[in-house]
Amino acid sequence: MSATLALRVAGVRTASPGTRIVRVALDGHPFEFRPGQAVLLGAAGQELRVPYSVASAPEEAARTGLLEFLMKVDAAGDPGPHLRGLARGLRIEAVGPFGSFVFPVKPVERRFLFIAGGTGIAPLRSMLWHAILSRVPGEFAASYSARTPRDFAYGPELRRLAREGRLRLELTVTREAPPRWRGERGRVGHPRLAPLLTDPATLCFICGPPSMLVEVPPILTALGVASSRIRMETW
Repeated sequence: MSATLALRVAGVRTASPGTRIVRVALDGHPFEFRPGQAVLLGAAGQELRVPYSVASAPEEAARTGLLEFLMKVDAAGDPGPHLRGLARGLRIEAVGPFGSFVFPVKPVERRFLFIAGGTGIAPLRSMLWHAILSRVPGEFAASYSARTPRDFAYGPELRRLAREGRLRLELTVTREAPPRWRGERGRVGHPRLAPLLTDPATLCFICGPPSMLVEVPPILTALGVASSRIRMETW
């Protein structure tokens, strides 16, 4: 059931030039959500609210008392009129949670593929860490695309998981990249996804720009994934 909570911003840090990771203190308020769900956020005292996926896993929120969000910002670090003056201590209101784009409670699959573009990594991060922290059995892979190498929010964290062998990771740059870039280039397509999809019985999650939501599902279908195993976030 959705509820309105009066909360405060506990911290803001740079994730990429155009995004910020915003942590919001629950201050003892009970807040249950499923990995992948979203809330409506806005500064206290005004009506405008914008939906944001929760980027933290429920297990993280329970342990830290914080909710984490990934927000697009302009050159001045402003996410928009709904959160004008975004900084530590800002009083905000959160309405939620809502959404059916969630990680299953008891998935029958043992392989999982997360496909993200831009800030679409937020709900997929929540799902991934939920699976890790709750010890969901299986193998995990992620295909994450961003405009430039500087635009990968949570890039260091994802690379660490890959080095530790907990995640098969592919990072793809869709626009300019320096000569030293060692990752993939171009749009996510069959050549990018095929190596990550070792079994058609893989549960796939997609969150990104509209073009990704149109182009990727047919590729997964061509690789043998049933439509029932393709989940997308659409707002």
